[in-house]
Amino acid sequence: MTKTIEKESKNKEELINFKGKFIAAIGRRKTAGAQVRLYKNGAGIITINQQKISQYLPTDYLRAVVSQPLKLTGHLKDLDFSIVAKGSGKKSQAEAMRHGIARALILLDKELKPVFKPKGWLTRDSRKKERKKPGLKKARRAPQWAKR
Repeated sequence: MTKTIEKESKNKEELINFKGKFIAAIGRRKTAGAQVRLYKNGAGIITINQQKISQYLPTDYLRAVVSQPLKLTGHLKDLDFSIVAKGSGKKSQAEAMRHGIARALILLDKELKPVFKPKGWLTRDSRKKERKKPGLKKARRAPQWAKR
């Protein structure tokens, strides 16, 4: 029981609260949403739901998806981000965060829009899971047909 208390106290110490003015943007993907706050003059810290990015996102691939707009523009080490992610799964949340970060960077510098537009990071990917239809096993999967 003492081990869990120690872990909780360590996590509380690691909480990073940003102060000052910020630029807010929202990113969405499937049923995931990400509220992004961009803080200028930072140290490259990204927190997601008050956890470090390495704690919240389990794989390097998902962390790379989130930081793609920052790497492309060279703002990886000079901006801080506080992100609140909700809904869907980790991959959709990561893509929603990328969408929100790209939108926030556009609000910071309008000249970045032609850089992000061809990559498709400014367009909300509205694809969602198709609903199940009556008489079918899934959205389109029909029961196996039997001749006799």
